[in-house]
Amino acid sequence: GENPSRTSKLPAERVVLLVLVGLLAAALIIIFRLCLCKNQITFQNGGKCYYFYTVRSAWTESRRFCQNLGSDLVKIDSREEQDRFWIGLTDSEVEGRFLWVDGSPLDQSLSFWGWRQPDNWSRASLKAGNCVRMGKRGGSGDPTSWFDRSCSDPQKSICEAAGTQSCV
Repeated sequence: GENPSRTSKLPAERVVLLVLVGLLAAALIIIFRLCLCKNQITFQNGGKCYYFYTVRSAWTESRRFCQNLGSDLVKIDSREEQDRFWIGLTDSEVEGRFLWVDGSPLDQSLSFWGWRQPDNWSRASLKAGNCVRMGKRGGSGDPTSWFDRSCSDPQKSICEAAGTQSCV
């Protein structure tokens, strides 16, 4: 016959193992969120939520970060939405045809290009500039100007979500 004490220990060991794995997973999620929140500033304004992510990353990685928050890179609807971050504007599909991440074309009356911009190249990486960053170039110029940069150049980013959901 089987030893009853041996069969009763096996399920208990599995239960303990599952509990430990669950606690470890919960701890990792909490640590990840704490690390993420240290680099993220959130505020609500004009019925929209904004997430300022201060870790510099490529345009596509920045967009993925925003989408994971249920938002997207910011679409500029007014001069008040300006700073020095990636925004959701790119001409990656067709050179010179700038589209917002929601697919809408750039309204030229609401564009804030810097001097001689867009110029389709990035000094930092010597690559074509197909993604748009706002903020002054170098130490001079208008801080509200746009510059096209290589999408792989690391920049900070701004995410924007409709204010119907709560900002977290």
